Amino acid sequence: MLRLDGKVVLISGGASGIGAATARLVVREGGRAVLADRDEARGRALAGELGDSTYFVPLDVADEAAWNAAVSATIEKFGVLHGLLNAAGVGVRNSIEDCSLAEFRRVNDINALGTFLGCKAAIPPMKQAGGGSIVNISSVLGLRGASYAMAYCASKGAVRLLTKHVALHCAQMHYNIRCNSVHPGYIETPMIAPRLDQPVGNMSGRQWLEELHPLGRLGRAEEVANMIVFLLSDESSFSTGSEFVCDGGLTA
Repeated sequence: MLRLDGKVVLISGGASGIGAATARLVVREGGRAVLADRDEARGRALAGELGDSTYFVPLDVADEAAWNAAVSATIEKFGVLHGLLNAAGVGVRNSIEDCSLAEFRRVNDINALGTFLGCKAAIPPMKQAGGGSIVNISSVLGLRGASYAMAYCASKGAVRLLTKHVALHCAQMHYNIRCNSVHPGYIETPMIAPRLDQPVGNMSGRQWLEELHPLGRLGRAEEVANMIVFLLSDESSFSTGSEFVCDGGLTA
């Protein structure tokens, strides 16, 4: 049996990386995927490749009106909303001393505010559908600190605890809506591509990142997508407010 048969999933950051890998798997598992992204060319190309089970909507995740429009377009296209993946994100290297206020706001607007707005917009139609599942992409740096990623750590830590609030609120209100966070290690996606050729001491950026993980390699977007689809599906029906780590042993 297909794990997402008939389910409709809205995916922010759906045009590339973990979002795109999840969209492919959602369709493979019998679901319908709405790709929401600022990269219209790439998003429409992927939607065209995946066929009638996929639809593209433009989305700036830091814009509440854009989120409401994306959810409305999803309902208009497919009639219902069962799942949400908040995958849009940005990573930058900075410390408390060199991060500007503007950069801190930009990172948190995309990573944390965008996740808040996505959850807020998705809950009403999920209630109407009789329940659903929200998956928020945090990070291993939402579980532990790093001297080189202050704004990113702050934003992903916020996503972790926002997830727990949404899970507890929806449970208390008997909405039948679950919410969990996924915490990837370093995954080979466009987000980290610029770092792979940058030297770190006497190593390449790729080698340095690979050696952070006890498994000795970067993760693949498809590996994170497998975990996300499990959480979107009814297979994870007793899991809510939890942290699911996919990091090659990094936090061990």
